[in-house]
Amino acid sequence: MNAIVLAAGNGDRFHNGTRNSKLLHPLLGQPLLLRTLDSARDAGVDAITVVVGYQADRVRALVEGSAPRGVKIAFAHNPDWRLENGVSVLAARPLIDAMRFAVLMGDHVFEPAVLSRLLRYPMQDNESVLAVDARAVPPAVAAEATKVRRDGSRIVAIGKDLDEYDALDTGMFVCAPVLFDALERARAQGDTTLSGGIRELASLGLMRAAEVGDATWCDIDTVSDLEAAESALGAASERA
Repeated sequence: MNAIVLAAGNGDRFHNGTRNSKLLHPLLGQPLLLRTLDSARDAGVDAITVVVGYQADRVRALVEGSAPRGVKIAFAHNPDWRLENGVSVLAARPLIDAMRFAVLMGDHVFEPAVLSRLLRYPMQDNESVLAVDARAVPPAVAAEATKVRRDGSRIVAIGKDLDEYDALDTGMFVCAPVLFDALERARAQGDTTLSGGIRELASLGLMRAAEVGDATWCDIDTVSDLEAAESALGAASERA
C-alpha cells in the first residue's frame, strides 16, 4: 500500500512564536508529521512518499530519524510549495507506481481504522474515494472547511465556497493514477488545488465518498486547532 503525504507548506496560520514548520510541532508529545506517518503505517500503508518544500531539510531530517519501522520512505521536493497543494501531489508523480495510493495531509490527524477501510473500499478502475464527514458542525467550522456535495455515493461537487453541501472533506483520499492528469488539467486552467483535480474527476463520475462515521479527525491549521485536537484525542482515548 502506497501513500503520498503532503508536508511542503509553511503553515502560515499556525502562529506559535517561531517560523518552524508546524509539522515539526508536537501534538501530545509527538511531532505532527510523525503522528500522520504512524497512523498511515497502522492503517496498512508500507510505502510513503513525503512531499517536502518549506524547511525541507529539517522536515526530511525528522522523518529520516524517526520514521515508523517497516515503512519504505521516499521524498519528493516541491520547489513551488507556496502554491496550493495540488502542485505537491504532482511533485510525487514520478515516484508513484501503483494502481491506487492514499493521499494524506501531513497536518491532518485521523484514526488509522478510517484509512484502513478507505484502502479496502470497493471501486472500479480509475475511481477514487474521499473520506467525508456528514455530521453537523458549527457554521464557523464549515466556513473554513472544504465541503462536498454527493449524489448517492458519488461526489458531484467539492470546494470551500459550496452553498449546498452535505459533508466535509477530511483530507483522506485513496486515488487512482488518473488523479495526476486531472491535476494537470486543473493547473492548466489556473487551479493548483487538490480540490481542482478532484473536481475534474467528479465531472467524469470517478469520485466516490465514504463516511467516517463517528471517528475523530482534525485539520490542524492554527494553534487553537492543535489544542482542540489534543482535547478530542484525549477524550477518544478515555472512551476507548
